[in-house]
Amino acid sequence: MRHARIKVAAADGEAVYHCITRTVNGEYLIDDVGKEVLRKQLWQVADYCGVEVLTYALLTNHFHVLLRVPHVKEIPTDAELLRRYAVLYPKPTQYQMARLDVIKAQLKTNGPEAEAWRKQQLALMGDVSQFMKLLKQRFSVWYNKSHQRYGTLWAERFKSVLVEPQGRVIETMAAYIDLNCVRAGLAEDPKDYRFCGYGEAVGGNAKARAGLQAIRGTSDWSTAQCGYREVLFGTGAFQKPGQGAIPLEQFKQVLKTGGKLPLATVLRCRVRYFTDGAVLGTQAFVATHLAAYRLKTGRRQRTAPRPLPGVTEWGELATLRGLRRDPVG
Repeated sequence: MRHARIKVAAADGEAVYHCITRTVNGEYLIDDVGKEVLRKQLWQVADYCGVEVLTYALLTNHFHVLLRVPHVKEIPTDAELLRRYAVLYPKPTQYQMARLDVIKAQLKTNGPEAEAWRKQQLALMGDVSQFMKLLKQRFSVWYNKSHQRYGTLWAERFKSVLVEPQGRVIETMAAYIDLNCVRAGLAEDPKDYRFCGYGEAVGGNAKARAGLQAIRGTSDWSTAQCGYREVLFGTGAFQKPGQGAIPLEQFKQVLKTGGKLPLATVLRCRVRYFTDGAVLGTQAFVATHLAAYRLKTGRRQRTAPRPLPGVTEWGELATLRGLRRDPVG
């Protein structure tokens, strides 16, 4: 099932997506300088598109982002459209500046140039596909220019999983993303990795903190940080050996010094369900989106929500797409 169809099924309600994309041939192309550029572009494009980054992880050959798309496409005012345009193009060319002067004049009279410009901008907003396309395009332009190369940078169209936007489901997905740096051997503690949502939030970035607060369902950063750190280390401590597991003693220390409520939760599931499962949530959540998909396409496949194998103490987690390969994490 393709991402676009799942997106349509979720369009009537709040949609949270885990998106992942990889470099061509999985090559290790993105160094720390590139990650810093991509990090800045991530926030810029999210602001422009009117979507919310909950957390993310940037690595040398791929990146993850957990993204919330608003319920309904709100139509920004002309002033807001101009502000977002300035965010996306902080250093406009002379041509862009001259054209923007024309647009501003037309906006005052609601002329045809203004109307066409509005439609062009709005078409790129409030949509996960447009967000990922724009982000990947902008980074590709920067990367090819700065490295004197040409051609495609990304291996394929991005993958996405529709995530139930509440409770342990979204917390588990966020922890999986923020722990990428630990699994890759880039840091022992995600707080020390500059290019992930948790590390940036601990460093003081207000937008990164807002994303984790939304995941935890609280407006207080201290409360969110305490609870989320337990989730992070609890998830990492019970990963399989050889998969970048966090030492159990380190997890116990987190509980002792920073956690108010022990989280005796064991996550044992296939990592690929977080990228290839199509929809992840409770069985009721998956069934709802499966029904919407059938209604839209007219198909009557004998498909049902599939429980995640080996998952304990996390409730009835299910996925839309079953996988046959051996676990990799």
